[in-house]
Amino acid sequence: MNETLIFLERELYFKNLSKQTKKLMEKNGNNRKLRVCVATCNRADYSKLAPIMFGIKTEPEFFELDVVVLGSHLIDDYGNTYRMIEQDDFDINTRLHTIVRGEDEAAMVESVGLALVKLPDVLNRLKPDIMIVHGDRFDALALATSAALMNIRILHIEGGEVSGTIDDSIRHAITKLAHYHVCCTRSAEQHLISMCEDHDRILLAGCPSYDKLLSAKNKDYMSIIRMWLGDDVKSKDYIVALQHPVTTDIKHSIKMFELTLDALISFNKRTLVLFPNIDAGSKEMVRVMRKKGIEHHPNFRAVKHVPFDQFIQLVAHAGCMIGNSSCGVREVGAFGTPVINLGTRQIGRETGENVLHVRDADTQDKILQALHLQFGKQYPCSKIYGDGNAVPRILKFLKSIDLQEPLQKKFCFPPVKENISQDIDHILETLSALAVDLGGTNLRVAIVSMKGEIVKKYTQFNPKTYEERINLILQMCVEAAAEAVKLNCRILGVGISTGGRVNPREGIVLHSTKLIQEWNSVDLRTPLSDTLHLPVWVDNDGNCAALAERKFGQGKGLENFVTLITGTGIGGGIIHQHELIHGSSFCAAELGHLVVSLNGPDCSCGSHGCIEAYASGMALQREAKKLHDEDLLLVEGMSVPKDEAVGALHLIQAAKLGNAKAQSILRTAGTALGLGVVNILHTMNPSLVILSGVLASHYIHIVKDVIRQQALSSVQDVDVVVSDLVDPALLGAASMVLDYTTRRIY
Repeated sequence: MNETLIFLERELYFKNLSKQTKKLMEKNGNNRKLRVCVATCNRADYSKLAPIMFGIKTEPEFFELDVVVLGSHLIDDYGNTYRMIEQDDFDINTRLHTIVRGEDEAAMVESVGLALVKLPDVLNRLKPDIMIVHGDRFDALALATSAALMNIRILHIEGGEVSGTIDDSIRHAITKLAHYHVCCTRSAEQHLISMCEDHDRILLAGCPSYDKLLSAKNKDYMSIIRMWLGDDVKSKDYIVALQHPVTTDIKHSIKMFELTLDALISFNKRTLVLFPNIDAGSKEMVRVMRKKGIEHHPNFRAVKHVPFDQFIQLVAHAGCMIGNSSCGVREVGAFGTPVINLGTRQIGRETGENVLHVRDADTQDKILQALHLQFGKQYPCSKIYGDGNAVPRILKFLKSIDLQEPLQKKFCFPPVKENISQDIDHILETLSALAVDLGGTNLRVAIVSMKGEIVKKYTQFNPKTYEERINLILQMCVEAAAEAVKLNCRILGVGISTGGRVNPREGIVLHSTKLIQEWNSVDLRTPLSDTLHLPVWVDNDGNCAALAERKFGQGKGLENFVTLITGTGIGGGIIHQHELIHGSSFCAAELGHLVVSLNGPDCSCGSHGCIEAYASGMALQREAKKLHDEDLLLVEGMSVPKDEAVGALHLIQAAKLGNAKAQSILRTAGTALGLGVVNILHTMNPSLVILSGVLASHYIHIVKDVIRQQALSSVQDVDVVVSDLVDPALLGAASMVLDYTTRRIY
């Protein structure tokens, strides 16, 4: 199905959505509302379920909400966290005391048994159409088992993920009991499909907690930091620690916790320590805390519970988070906060580049070294687990459930092929990148698909000042990201192509060309990442052109090739052994400044005789103006309006119409470029040279002639071609995003 048809189908779907939903409700039984039971067991799962509950509550014409509270919510030692549900103004229909104290393996089993005894009466009374169950806790397994045996449909949140401990087994067991699945990442979706779940009943929505996370960072946070850590604590100068027992290796996890506390004491930073969850081994971990005097240590604040809204602010502005909570590898990435993930509890989870893993430690030294490496850093914001639009997708998914369909699950054997993915609209979202091209004249932003198709492009004049330029970039990117949702494109990140010398590791423009003013020592990554909550890549426009050829153009599959851009200036990029060459000071591939004549014209770089001084658009414009001033440019059939500046295109037009002097200038320019290519062939010995840019087609034949005359015979067979890419800078900027995110398995 082509892209146009997909977009038309999507628009038609949205126009008819309310009508279809109405018909479906009538089919479900005389316009009856869908009765949804949300069961929450602890503070962690409530942070994921609360956004869905709020969404359900805002649509009373479609849903009735019943809330069941059980597990550690109702235990004083764990903060009586059911109160935060009441504070959120939800009516709790049922409270079930299901925890058997003891905090060991037997107590967990007995707690599951107690929940199984109590739940049937509750479910018989509430008679929900569907039960929403989250995650991988033993309480959730009891909920799913009860609902499945009582013929109640189950919607499982966060299935398909991989982590350590017994949680993996419980999560996958709930998956097999559940009728519908909401997953957070494309990998999780593929895991569910591989587990033979019906892909029509899988929704790739993202994590519901991200709907709150991505709108939370700009709130007043200093008062929250002071409340939990003291009046003298500054943003980015404290640590949040959250560590739970590993039920499959309790003894080792307690040892790791002891080493963690020793390292934190040695590191000597203010630290907020949250008590562990109720899993087997938690009692021993609390004993370790008390043995080391953590609750009375001046550098530590030990708490049982922090409300989720406040916890978000605390981790968003922390210097580091340490522990083994899933929050560290999932939610904290949305803020780019450094994380140290300890042990095996989260092994297998997809993580952003902000996470440093310490799988094992015999002493505190390894953990202490990790703290020194991570504390105070700021990483690009990661959206691996969500883009802030999960709840609307989940509500649409709920509305689409047909209660008249058979309750019996269908399993798909064999698994469907990789890359087949279906969301609520039955349309594959197009994995895409936001590409930004900062040129001397124009500023362009585009939505680029994985196939290199420019879905939509926006163009504005490039402002002259830094302030105006950065504000315009942010504005255009925000508008494009919003438009991407309407176009059914999932944006994976932002790639920026700009003139000048760039440090791609830090996302900083070190020195710009003279064409772009006020553009030295500019950090592009941070403002864009903070605004869009997306990872951001930045590189020189010549390098981006080479990347575009490697992914989408004539360099695809080649190990070594060189790209030369012929435009306003002359730039380039070098691909060697499939990788882009940046050089020791990020100055590699400044091919426009190869010197081809000791006595040549002055170049904008301060030298003379460079390729750019002969063959760039600026050089041709300079020569065209000289001819025009001497009345030697125009020939029969040509004219230049008074309000139009003479440029390179006029020189090319004159040459085509037989102007001998214009032809001579173009021949000299092409020869200079050809000599530069010969130098490249002798230095790099690539298998291909690609000429890109508006002037490439005018130079190609002259360049090939120079190679035949001047190059060594061993390189004369190297092919020189004109690029067939229309927007290499935009495509190259997009390729930085698409290559990196797919290699990371987004």
